[in-house]
Amino acid sequence: MDILFKNVSYIYQPNTPFAHEAIKDLSFSIPSGSFVAVIGHTGSGKSTLLQHLNGLLMPTKGEVQIGDYHLTNEEKPKNLKALRSRVGVVFQYPEHQLFEETVEKDIAFGPKNFGVSAQEVKHRIREVTPIVGLSEELLNRSPFDLSGGQMRRVAIAGVLATKPKVLVLDEPTAGLDPRGQKEMMDMFYNMHKNQGLTTILVTHSMEDAVKYADHVIILNNGTKYMEGKPEEVFTQAEALQQVQLDVPEVVQFLTKFQKKFHKQIPFERQTMKELARSIQQMMEGDASS
Repeated sequence: MDILFKNVSYIYQPNTPFAHEAIKDLSFSIPSGSFVAVIGHTGSGKSTLLQHLNGLLMPTKGEVQIGDYHLTNEEKPKNLKALRSRVGVVFQYPEHQLFEETVEKDIAFGPKNFGVSAQEVKHRIREVTPIVGLSEELLNRSPFDLSGGQMRRVAIAGVLATKPKVLVLDEPTAGLDPRGQKEMMDMFYNMHKNQGLTTILVTHSMEDAVKYADHVIILNNGTKYMEGKPEEVFTQAEALQQVQLDVPEVVQFLTKFQKKFHKQIPFERQTMKELARSIQQMMEGDASS
C-alpha cells in the first residue's frame, strides 16, 4: 500500500494554553513494498506520525493517504476498522498488551475482532506461529508463563494474524539483548521480503536503519529534517550531529580509515565483514604493485 503525507500538521490540545504542535507541515511518500526507517530523538514527532498511519490520530491540517483511505480533519474513512486491519502496528513492549488466558486466544483476538471466521483464524494461527519462531506446543499455555522474548513473539503473531499490508514497528527491539535484537530484526526483514509488506521502522538505532531500510526519514522538532537513501543520509555527519544523531559505526570507521591511510572506500551499506574484505584486497593490491 502506498502511503502519502501531504502538508500534515497535528496539534495536541488545540485552542488551549497547553496546545502543542507535534508535527508541522510534514510531507513525504512511501511507495508500496518499501522498508522505511523513521529516526529522531524523543519529541521529534515519531510517535505522532506513527499514530496517523492507522487512524489513531487525524491530521489537524493536511491529508494522510494510505492506499485508498484518506484521513483529513474534515473527513475520516467510513470504515476505520478496515484500515486498521490493513495496517499492523507493533508498539514498544507489545508483550504488555497480552491479556488472554492462552497463547492461541491472544493471537486470535485481532483477526476475530476484524470479523475473520473461526476456521480462518485457526488457519492463520498455524501459519504465523512458525514465522515468529513459536512452536504449536505453546498455543495452549498461558502467555504469562512464557519468557519475555516468547511473549513478544506472541504479541507480534497477533498483529501478523490480521494479515496487514503495512507493518509499523515502533522500537520493536527495545529491552532485548544484542542477540535478541538481531533475531527480531532479521525476522521482520524476512517477513517484509517474503510477504511483500510496506514496512515502517520507527527507531533510534542508526545501525538497524542502515542494515534494513531502503529509505530514511529523519525528524527534528516535528519537521522533516532529512530524507533519502541510507547511503546518502548517513554520510552527512555534520548535518546529523546538528540534531544529536551519530553516523553508523561502519561510516565512522570509513572516515577514520580515510584519514589515516588517505584511501577512500565508498560507503555502500557494507557489513563490517564485507568492509574488512575490501580493505584486505586493497592492501594486497598495494603490496603487489
